[in-house]
Amino acid sequence: MYFNWKDEYAVGIETIDRQHRHLFEIGGRLVDLANDDYDHYDEIMEVIQELKDYTVYHFGFEEELMQKYGYPDYETHKFHHFFAMKKIQKFEEEDFDQNQKEAVMKLVAFISDWVSNHILNEDQKYKDFFIEKGVR
Repeated sequence: MYFNWKDEYAVGIETIDRQHRHLFEIGGRLVDLANDDYDHYDEIMEVIQELKDYTVYHFGFEEELMQKYGYPDYETHKFHHFFAMKKIQKFEEEDFDQNQKEAVMKLVAFISDWVSNHILNEDQKYKDFFIEKGVR
């Protein structure tokens, strides 16, 4: 279902793979909070803030590597990151208190789809480039 790590997501750079796994873990916690009938508003907002903070950190890490090594598709990749952050911010503005489960599951679906598609499509593009540069 949502946020199951698969070996095909690995980009061969341990630090980035670990960061990707952590994003999956954060998403998994959102799923757990949405899957019962209790009010988890405060916890949901904390996890969303953690997701935003960690996403900024992770995107910054990737972009810094791209700039350092002259990754040719840097601007396009950076735009994908920008789009994801804007979308997460938009979800954050939703009223999670009234429709917690529905709102959180919409966010979870977006994050799950975006993260897995981004890793499988965009991040795989830089895999060989960084490995050739000696980044492990």
